[in-house]
Amino acid sequence: MTSPTFDFLSPRGYQLSGRVEQPETTPRGWAILAHCFTCGKESLAAARLARALALTGIGVLRFDFAGLGKSGGEFAETFAADVGDLIAAGEAMTAHGMEPSLLVGHSLGGAAALAAAGRMPSIRAVTTIGSPADVAHILHLFDAASLEKINTEGEAEVVLADRPFVVRKSFIDDVRDHDLGAAIADLHRPLLVLHAPRDNVVGIENASRIFLAAKHPKSFVSLDDADHFLSRRTDADYAASMISAWAARYMPKLMEDMTREEDVDGVSAVETGKGRFQLDMRSGPHRFLADEPVSVGGLGSGLSPYDLVAAGLAACTTMTVRLYAERKGWPLEKAHTNVVHSKRTDVTPGDLFTRTITLDGPLSVEQREQLVGVADRCPVDLTLIRGSDVQTSLIESTIVEPVREAAS
Repeated sequence: MTSPTFDFLSPRGYQLSGRVEQPETTPRGWAILAHCFTCGKESLAAARLARALALTGIGVLRFDFAGLGKSGGEFAETFAADVGDLIAAGEAMTAHGMEPSLLVGHSLGGAAALAAAGRMPSIRAVTTIGSPADVAHILHLFDAASLEKINTEGEAEVVLADRPFVVRKSFIDDVRDHDLGAAIADLHRPLLVLHAPRDNVVGIENASRIFLAAKHPKSFVSLDDADHFLSRRTDADYAASMISAWAARYMPKLMEDMTREEDVDGVSAVETGKGRFQLDMRSGPHRFLADEPVSVGGLGSGLSPYDLVAAGLAACTTMTVRLYAERKGWPLEKAHTNVVHSKRTDVTPGDLFTRTITLDGPLSVEQREQLVGVADRCPVDLTLIRGSDVQTSLIESTIVEPVREAAS
């Protein structure tokens, strides 16, 4: 999983520094992650949340707000400026073919997401994590002397998260005047609120206020004993899994890179009566045997069930590579894919499919890399990575039981 840089311009003309977490498969959709007040895109919470979401198939942009990390501009210029930068991030992603459908905001970043969503037409859902219900809540981080100095002198250096920052009166005035409650009421987007009951930075009562102000559909997930900054990896992973499962219904319809030309009627497996496991496999006009190895009580007369799954991945990979090479007009002479299935006891997921690809022909290094990359997007690969729904039903047997004559 790669995390390339993604820089773009803010509405005020300075450059904002971002990083894109890309899923290993075709993205289910794209999201923007807005970090907390002083955190930055490289903070543990931002990085872990983005990477965990990418593992579920959601591509994520995380970027530094103005004056943080490698971004230009002034830190805490105004809250409205942060909202504008979030909107600019969405426009930049859309221009690069990564139109965002989901906003995820942590702490004050959640407040920015709530304020920005109504001005971002592509956004279909919003998630907040440990976010305040009132933007002015951020002022509790400032001591009375600093606030007095800012009000009288126009700015002051304050220490936040053990780092010095210059905060100006324009920011203080803006957060005091901003009506976040109205933005929540007019959100018109599905909302997921995640909050830890023991959050000692932004109290749980803020989650209640956000939830009550929002209209349905809305959902709440408790983060149990997590801290405000999700400093434990397990808490970030849990939050990401909840967001992914909830947001799935709001993501755009996924288009496969390589689609199936037609559907088949299915595959049937019928016991032959020979050996314990031998099966007569049928799919349309095709017939073959499936079995288990002799070592586990079979006859070894056909592929085992997991071998059949591996065979499907190998076949789909080779076909996808061939189709892509033909579309590009590349000199691929022959493609060969070998897939081995194995089990792992200490890793999730426990099933491992090891795939080896051989490409014959006068291909360039770049062409070979692209062909290997498209193999990760073959339909069977995507099915295995994303998981599937298996629905089972029972029908009456077609075998007629012999009629037994009553005893005389």
